[in-house]
Amino acid sequence: MRRRPRAVLALGLLPFCLVQANFAPHFFDNGVGSTNGNMALFSLPEDTPVGSHVYTLNGTDPEGDRVSYHISFDPSTRSVFSVDPNFGNISLIEELDREREDEIEAIISISDGLNLVAEKVTILVTDANDEAPRFIQEPYVVLVPEDTPAGSSIFKVHAVDKDAGSGGSVTYFLQDLHSTKFALDRHSGVLRLQAGATLDYEKSPMHLVTVVAKDGGGKLRGADVVFSATTTVTINVEDVQDMPPVFLGTPYYGYVYEDTLPGSEVLTVVAMDGDRGKPNHILYSLMNGSDGAFEINETSGAIFVVQSPAQLRKEVYELHVQVTEVSSAGSPAAQAMVPVTIRIVDLNNHPPTFYGESGPQNRFELSMYEHPPQGEILRGLKITVNDSDQGANAKFNLRLVGPGGIFRVVPQTVLNEAQVTIIVENSAAIDFEKSQVLIFKLLAIEVNTPEKFSSTADIVIQLLDTNDNVPKFTSHYYIARIPENAPGGSNVVAVTPWASLDAEATARYNFYVKAEDMEGRYSLAEVFVTLLDVNDHYPQFGKSIQEKTMVLGSPVKIEATDQDAEEPNNLVDYSIMHAEPVNVFDIDAHTGEIRLKNSIRSLDALHNITPGGDCTWSLQVQAKDRGSPSFSTTALLKIDITDTETLSRGPMAAFLIHTKDNPMKAVGVLAGIMAIVVTITVLISTATFWRNKKSNKVLPVRRVLRKRSSPAPRTVRIEWLKFRRAKSATKFMLKEDPSNENCNNSTRSSLPPIAPALPPPPRMVPNTVTHCTVPTVSGSLTPERPQQSPQSEALKNPTQSTLISELKQKFEKKSINNKAYF
Repeated sequence: MRRRPRAVLALGLLPFCLVQANFAPHFFDNGVGSTNGNMALFSLPEDTPVGSHVYTLNGTDPEGDRVSYHISFDPSTRSVFSVDPNFGNISLIEELDREREDEIEAIISISDGLNLVAEKVTILVTDANDEAPRFIQEPYVVLVPEDTPAGSSIFKVHAVDKDAGSGGSVTYFLQDLHSTKFALDRHSGVLRLQAGATLDYEKSPMHLVTVVAKDGGGKLRGADVVFSATTTVTINVEDVQDMPPVFLGTPYYGYVYEDTLPGSEVLTVVAMDGDRGKPNHILYSLMNGSDGAFEINETSGAIFVVQSPAQLRKEVYELHVQVTEVSSAGSPAAQAMVPVTIRIVDLNNHPPTFYGESGPQNRFELSMYEHPPQGEILRGLKITVNDSDQGANAKFNLRLVGPGGIFRVVPQTVLNEAQVTIIVENSAAIDFEKSQVLIFKLLAIEVNTPEKFSSTADIVIQLLDTNDNVPKFTSHYYIARIPENAPGGSNVVAVTPWASLDAEATARYNFYVKAEDMEGRYSLAEVFVTLLDVNDHYPQFGKSIQEKTMVLGSPVKIEATDQDAEEPNNLVDYSIMHAEPVNVFDIDAHTGEIRLKNSIRSLDALHNITPGGDCTWSLQVQAKDRGSPSFSTTALLKIDITDTETLSRGPMAAFLIHTKDNPMKAVGVLAGIMAIVVTITVLISTATFWRNKKSNKVLPVRRVLRKRSSPAPRTVRIEWLKFRRAKSATKFMLKEDPSNENCNNSTRSSLPPIAPALPPPPRMVPNTVTHCTVPTVSGSLTPERPQQSPQSEALKNPTQSTLISELKQKFEKKSINNKAYF
């Protein structure tokens, strides 16, 4: 219905005169949708920008006078528009908000200067999608029992949008579209537990679900926009009684020390209802394993020891503790059980202690013969060592303190208690002549304790002498005078042999000793000495080891000799220690043959391996004997490799190739050949000379006997004996022993002393036989010592000088009649 503006007509009257009437101006009514006129049924979107020209007031005056326009508002409202009075242009000067003010009332007026016409108009504010949905009654917190069935509705969210039309419609979504537990109805906002999903308070007592509310969209400042809002629904899962009790802080270990008093608390076990939302009261009890040694407080879970640790027979106790839930009605509910390990801990308050047969002892004595067999146990010692502590506190080491390497103690590590055994380690060091008493300290010291408690015991070993030292010759000649009525078995003279033994030089010795009286009666004894070889030589390479030439496809051989006398000391094994480059050669460990590896079949392959294209290798080879201990020698070997084509040119060509890098080698070889020819010639000439000389010798063929003219004082006649090995006799010297006794003889031995070898026989002069005196001796072989001549020693004693002169004269007279032994 068209609204007509109210018009106000003002008439001006002049006193005492009559004037012509002036009609009032009026607005044009252009109808709905018009943007000029009287603003009838005018509407404006709420998102119109401030300052926009929104309408034009338009009117006229009947008399054609110029009109002006005005707009005003109720004083209680804000001024939203302004107007240009001359042209009637209306502009927006305040922001519009349909949700707060959906229509605006204003008074517009038109004036011709005399008359003013005013109208009250209502401007409609149309909606724009400028509002977002808003959730009401936030926050959303829901308590849901954990046994809620799947598919159940658990909550409803609600959001509103102040916009009109599609911009005011709201739909709902879950922000996590992949949620496996919850679903949301998009129109109603109802939140449900999905089909097949369950809630578990113990696994997750709370869930956070984010819900998104969106409007239907609409225009805003010419663009299509959609607004949304989010909210979080907190779903607290309510616990129900469906879980057994749970122990906290497992596994449980407790310790009882040996000084713990009965009634002391060992440890406390803690359990709680698995249903933590509404937990039941719980009670503790010991099921088994305590053997009456432990008790538990049924409400606190504290475990106590009720016996003295000295009465506890086991080192470890395995207890089983049971916890039982008590429901609100007071009846037992769910139960659980846990093992508890309690270890009895020993305090380190006892040092190791040595015991003998009668109790604790710190001194042990033993008598034994010197030089016992290697590895022999000292059976006269009855020693036990004990540590009364337990576990690691009772672990200690044993060792001997004293001269090292003579004995070793077994065991070296002890736990609690052990029988101590002492074993001979170095028999040679147990020597009565060096020390008649050996004193050691047997030390026991703890291993893994901070206190390192220790104890010692003295080991005193009294050595007994044995006949382990052979007599030694101290002079080349021995002269003794003995009465003729001396009984058999009387000591005539004491002699001692000296010799430097070398099994490699001479492995066997044999010689005769002879004792003869003045009437020619005598006796002989033959002595055999066999030397046992020891590994005392290193393998030695020959001089040819320095450089060798290898023909492709054929081996070269290195050889080392070991001067030891017996196997395995003189058996040698070979190896390559280092080669540049590597992986070219193989060596036979037993024969010393060096070959190229099977993969190398030509010189071209060798050139490829050698960076410089050279065919000369440097090898560090080792020769190692099989003795114990083993000795080894290394040498640097250079190998020059050639092929069969080079050798086919002739021996001289091959020789020149081999010596191309060392011209002096060729000269040396030629000089050596000449030296060999000369040596062979000299040997042949010498052998011919001695053969001819030997065939011309004249030797005595019979023995002339002469009757003695009268009895003479008896003397000992000593003649030369036949030697199987003349070389061994040079190692003996004879010297008179004034004491006439052997200090090293043992009273337990009944065997006669061993006789030494004789000096070598004198050289024979044609038609003359020379005799020397040989004493009757016993002894062993040791290195010869430089001494003064027998004659100079004899001159120091006048009596001995006289005896020597007398004996020489008698021996010269008897030499004609007696036959010498060679």
